[in-house]
Amino acid sequence: MTDLDIARKAQMKPIADIAAQLGLDAQDLELYGQYKAKIPLSKIDLDQAKRSKLILVTAISPTPAGEGKTTVSIGLTQGINRIGKKSIVVLREPSLGPVFGIKGGATGGGYSQVLPMEDINLHFTGDFAAIEKAHNLLSALIDNNIQSKTHSIGIDPRTVVWKRVMDMNDRALRQVIIGLGGTTMGVPRETGFDITAASEIMAILCLSKDLTDLKERLGNIFVGFTFDKKPVYARDLHAQGAMTALLKDAIKPNLVQTLENTPAIIHGGPFANIAQGTNTVIATKMGMSLSDYVITEAGFGADLGAEKFLDIKCVSAGLSPNAIVLVATIRALKYHGGAALDSLTEENLEALEKGLVNLEKHLENIALFGIPAVVAINQFTSDTEAEIRMVADRCANLGADAVLANVWGEGGKGTEALARAVVTKADSHNDPLKPVYNWNDPVEEKIAAVATKIYGAKSIEYAGKARIDLRRIKNLGLEHLPVCMAKTQKSLSDNPKLIGRPSGFTVTVREIEIAAGAGFIIPILGNMMRMPGLPSVPAANNIDIDNEGNITGLF
Repeated sequence: MTDLDIARKAQMKPIADIAAQLGLDAQDLELYGQYKAKIPLSKIDLDQAKRSKLILVTAISPTPAGEGKTTVSIGLTQGINRIGKKSIVVLREPSLGPVFGIKGGATGGGYSQVLPMEDINLHFTGDFAAIEKAHNLLSALIDNNIQSKTHSIGIDPRTVVWKRVMDMNDRALRQVIIGLGGTTMGVPRETGFDITAASEIMAILCLSKDLTDLKERLGNIFVGFTFDKKPVYARDLHAQGAMTALLKDAIKPNLVQTLENTPAIIHGGPFANIAQGTNTVIATKMGMSLSDYVITEAGFGADLGAEKFLDIKCVSAGLSPNAIVLVATIRALKYHGGAALDSLTEENLEALEKGLVNLEKHLENIALFGIPAVVAINQFTSDTEAEIRMVADRCANLGADAVLANVWGEGGKGTEALARAVVTKADSHNDPLKPVYNWNDPVEEKIAAVATKIYGAKSIEYAGKARIDLRRIKNLGLEHLPVCMAKTQKSLSDNPKLIGRPSGFTVTVREIEIAAGAGFIIPILGNMMRMPGLPSVPAANNIDIDNEGNITGLF
């Protein structure tokens, strides 16, 4: 059966029954139908959260073969509940662009899914729409002020860095000219659209601790400069109040369930190669307030998602994982070893041996943070005993546990061994994480720490634009912010063609963007795509709905 077929056959419980597992009463919930609800922020209990165990799921460098972090996260949560522990999974929300494009949804797969699958992958509870509206409200206020004859603050339109967003893949909107049509239509200028998941407001929502913090962060958004070179922030346009009002419901975490009727929280969805790539701080703390073990996931490989989760989100929110699960597939490891994409279902011990260096580097990186790791071998039917043994033996030689998990085919039952290993690690570790840099270090030192320690770079070069940006950051008093590195997810380096474990390479910082509201700066390595395009045959072509409202083609 397809993922959608499996989801359809599942017997969902009313969301009030799922909430009861967490000690929540029905009146505590804000219902969105029978199977979805928002949880009020008042249910965060910081004392209980300190007693909860936080487990991060990350992965080796992504390949076209796929690694399955979300599926493992869901399956692991089901497995921990099956062995008698109280666990909840906390995930990001899917973006519509990839759902209708090439990537598909983000609700897991097989017998490790979150439900209702169709709702979550489509409009869900409207969080993305609220973020889009708040973002575009600021865009409208900027251009209105530029146009104004009486209340203008003198924004130089050539310096405005704030674009517009929409939650769809549409390459035609990457670069646009607005304000055409005459003097009453606005001031013509070049701008563009990003996808909603790449909005700084998405990053801000995911790092805010409450409405007050959210409003302050929104006011800190850097817009551009005036004609007399003064910086302009969203607060200068008095935008933060109205923007926060649009986000009053979006800030509340969403409660749903897994295929095995265990609780799941899904909230926020920032890009992992532009922003921090993980769910909201509020959702994580909510999960830790309501459960003993919280499984969460960070986007792309450990060099991106996990590094940002640890160095930015955890340091900002005062969190520290008790264990990390590193997801690997034998197919992907063979790809990193040079095997052709169409040959990955064939046994190839030589390619697997070569590709294991990628797994080895990620384990070394996790060790830098001082957090114990468990390798989850996400099983496929094409995996052979010899291949599985090779991965397990290499991990053992490195001092890491490796556990085979059949998350897609068996759900929680297929992750019971992994659950026991992870719980054992988490229960025995309470030391705080060790960030790879101090936020107060100079910006160039912070960039060097990530590039050399995590990526394995030999040196760092700065383009002329990046040098100008460094001076601007210093002049604006933002040197104390952490660095949210933007680079390809396909390689440990900034060159997507360098698979495996590249060495001796130079990282080039092309420019450095300012996300003062989110509370980080973004060194750009290479060309980062903030508005994806649709493939030649988009997934949307296969999605349909019948007269009874049954959707087909989602995956």
